[in-house]
Amino acid sequence: MMTISLETLAASDAAWAVLGAFLGGLVIAVALIWAVRLGIRVRRREPAPPRPSDQPKPPPGGPVMESREVRKPNEVPRAEDESDRLTPHELHPTGTTRSENQERPRWSGGSGGSFGSGGSGTT
Repeated sequence: MMTISLETLAASDAAWAVLGAFLGGLVIAVALIWAVRLGIRVRRREPAPPRPSDQPKPPPGGPVMESREVRKPNEVPRAEDESDRLTPHELHPTGTTRSENQERPRWSGGSGGSFGSGGSGTT
């Protein structure tokens, strides 16, 4: 008699587990359906994407091309006395001007370039 009651108890535990898994899956499915419907409602309230006629157009003269020019450096003035420092109102505007010489600067042969060695690079 004891074994029958243990078997029915085990069967009822399995039934509760199956029922719990089913209800858990049902809750998840309902939550996903609710989230999709909420997303659809939010998307409908958003403005429509721009039409092709609303997109920017290139200027009438064609696309703007890149321009390269050499600019003169704007040197920072030195203080009259080495112990003094310059204040912002003593500095001139930082804009640069176009240089008269438009040749691009090149590295001299045998210099180290950005590595700062100054040597030819051979060992």
